[in-house]
Amino acid sequence: MANKVAILADSTCDLDKEYLKENNIKILPLHVSFKGDENDYLDGVNLNAESLYKKVEEVGDTPKTGAANINQLIEFFKPFIDEGYDIIYTGIGSGLSSSYQNAVLASQEFPEGRIEVVDSQNLSTGTGLLVCKMVDFRNEGMGIHEIARKIRELVPLVSAKFCIDRLDYLHKGGRCSGMTKLFAHALNLHPIAKVIDGKLTVYKTPRGYRKAVNAQIQEFVDDLPNMDTTRVFVTDSGHMDGEDEYIIEELSKYIDRNKIIHTIAGCVISAHCGPKTIGILYILKEKKI
Repeated sequence: MANKVAILADSTCDLDKEYLKENNIKILPLHVSFKGDENDYLDGVNLNAESLYKKVEEVGDTPKTGAANINQLIEFFKPFIDEGYDIIYTGIGSGLSSSYQNAVLASQEFPEGRIEVVDSQNLSTGTGLLVCKMVDFRNEGMGIHEIARKIRELVPLVSAKFCIDRLDYLHKGGRCSGMTKLFAHALNLHPIAKVIDGKLTVYKTPRGYRKAVNAQIQEFVDDLPNMDTTRVFVTDSGHMDGEDEYIIEELSKYIDRNKIIHTIAGCVISAHCGPKTIGILYILKEKKI
């Protein structure tokens, strides 16, 4: 008889706590730290996006985010193995963090075949979409190896993009130059960042925030014939000034409103992109050429 399946993920999957509880998904929080503050903040435990923004205003600097180390991952996995579960785990992609590699190394401390670690090659609800599919496959009675095989086939089909309102968070975090920030501000440019080959890349820079939002919506419409509409996520980092409702209303013209899931990003996305960042995320049926 096959072992029970435990689905584990890190906090960057940005899934709603109620969904996590209902589907018995266990979350490992990643770390957030501020210069001059000795506290180790845990994403979604003792720090959320709103309190992060307040802290940034207080200290005048953006925080650093950190992956769970190997020992923390071993401690996270161990109770489930001890209770007779097989584990399937995913988190922020290997091109964005050391989290995946640490999880692979931690899994090797347990008997072979008991833990599958899947590289999401994504972040936020791009990873969350894969976690939801894990739940679907577990509910169909699949074991961890079959689930992992099917999830790895879906990884390159995840479409994740985000409209970024302001570049000061990216600038403070060393992810864009001061000149780029000034140039974008002067021209009212609002980058759209997309996960491409496992890395978050700016691929469009519309002039005006609403134009950037509409560009995301148009890409959603263009992808519709090739889209798995079981779930579409709209994920934002707060302070949206109604843009989240606007996007949901527009998407609802094309798919059932009940298929659109609105979530709030955790501290990791918020720390890097700042407030008023919003994304539309879904899975394609076939990879775009």
